[in-house]
Amino acid sequence: MERFMGTWKLTSSDNFDEYMKAVGIGFASRQIANMAKPSLLFSVDDQGFISMKSMTTFKTVEIKFKLDEEFDEITADDRQAKTFMRLVDGKLVQTQSWEGKSTTIEREVQGNKLIAVSDIKFFCILLDIKYICILPQLAHNRPSTLKCG
Repeated sequence: MERFMGTWKLTSSDNFDEYMKAVGIGFASRQIANMAKPSLLFSVDDQGFISMKSMTTFKTVEIKFKLDEEFDEITADDRQAKTFMRLVDGKLVQTQSWEGKSTTIEREVQGNKLIAVSDIKFFCILLDIKYICILPQLAHNRPSTLKCG
């Protein structure tokens, strides 16, 4: 997890509006979300909980979790989801499930960028809707020791 620690700033995203439509987010909320350029902060507390905090001028949302343990999450768009976080081949994989739907977000560090790719399923049918976000890490917030492995 150490490679994810620090602050990342969104610079671009592709197909995010289509993804939000598929999730069921209304027009007004999508417009606000499309304008936002969030910073994403990863940290670990002294009890071993990982914090992932998304910050915009509109809203700040934080989840705290331990890998491989399901938890309740209220998403930025106020969905109540069962969420599970795990590390798979160096990727942080987040699975959210709610009302017969699920979405998977894979986050991967590539150089100084955090790449997030997501898809969505409705009742076991994978929709061909994916979005990709690119978030370069802010240099002044890098941890003093960064392990690549």
